[in-house]
Amino acid sequence: MRLGQLLYIDLTGKIIFVALLILMNFNTKTIHAGVHPDPTTGAIMTPIYQTSTYAQYAIGDNKGYEYSRTHNPTRTQLQDNLAALENAKHGLCFASGMAAIDAVIKLLSPGDEVISTNDLYGGSYRIFSKVYAAYGITFHFVDMSNPDEVRAHVNAKTKLFWVETPTNPLLRIIDIQEIATVAKESGALMCVDNTFASPYLQTPMNLGADIVMHSVTKYINGHSDVVMGALVCNDTDLFNKLAFIQNSCGAVPGPQDCFLVLRGIKTLHLRMQRHCDNGRQIAQFLADHPKVSKVYWPGFIDHPNHEVAKKQMKDFGGMMSFTLTGDRLDDAKAVVSRTKLFTLAESLGGVESLCGHPASMTHASIPKEQREKSGLKDSLIRLSVGVEDIDDLIEDLKQAIQ
Repeated sequence: MRLGQLLYIDLTGKIIFVALLILMNFNTKTIHAGVHPDPTTGAIMTPIYQTSTYAQYAIGDNKGYEYSRTHNPTRTQLQDNLAALENAKHGLCFASGMAAIDAVIKLLSPGDEVISTNDLYGGSYRIFSKVYAAYGITFHFVDMSNPDEVRAHVNAKTKLFWVETPTNPLLRIIDIQEIATVAKESGALMCVDNTFASPYLQTPMNLGADIVMHSVTKYINGHSDVVMGALVCNDTDLFNKLAFIQNSCGAVPGPQDCFLVLRGIKTLHLRMQRHCDNGRQIAQFLADHPKVSKVYWPGFIDHPNHEVAKKQMKDFGGMMSFTLTGDRLDDAKAVVSRTKLFTLAESLGGVESLCGHPASMTHASIPKEQREKSGLKDSLIRLSVGVEDIDDLIEDLKQAIQ
């Protein structure tokens, strides 16, 4: 019996389906894992269960759904799908990536300490330093590509390692397996923000992560039309704690958004490979351009973390940053204002190419002194290379830089 037939027959349970996940390669998982035809109509695409509540046969006797803040069938299939893509047992979706981060930090208590990277998405830095620091949680921002520096900040109060790799916006690569070893030695949890890579390029659960976080808004959805976050994990007790937070605090996505993300995931493998192919050529074009002083992209052999990237990533992605000769802010502003296909906008990971100025956009919440200390110059330009024709993208950058 073929795999597709087995998936269709098992409409009421997951036992056969879960066993079959072992047989699936990633490209097949994007289309089939965690989802099944609708048991009522046989619809191939997961329906949008646009309902807030569900009929019950009697008190406590229902079909597994009571209220859509707690569970929704469309969200359930998305959560199962995301867990499968990350080789995890459990998945949870949230109204945004920040809501997912918020749920992880709510596992902590006043007096706990967190070790994170010093090259970090500005929104993550903001919620850490401006929101949760006020509740007595201490955050250390260090160069996590140096395990010795990480170990130097570990103490009895360390409860969480927050890893972002590749980092935003300097594309540093952190050795997930190495930091997982440090975390386990200290008895702390490790959460990996896998947004820049997506599960197509790396699966942190296989490298020792306890939790993997995504801004689903980005590559996983891939079409710049949904805001959503997600967490996946293997430990059932940890999952139950996070699910309790999800339900209690209520930052959940609606079924329409879950439907759109499920649709986007079906082309994740196709999109990601095109992002990588285009990214490789754009990075080389920038590296060869006389007006470009430095390109931050882990695919280059001279990137300081290139070997780690080769070890833990399938490819090097479509994200990169660069600075212009002279490192002048005005020059950077001029370039991002002249692009035609690279749209000046927040966010990343959509099919369309985007450019941004981190110091004044995504990372403006980080003090200038701290930005520069971590290597983020005011002249830095960040690119999210889309899936358009590569010749058109290169021509666009060429005219914008010149």
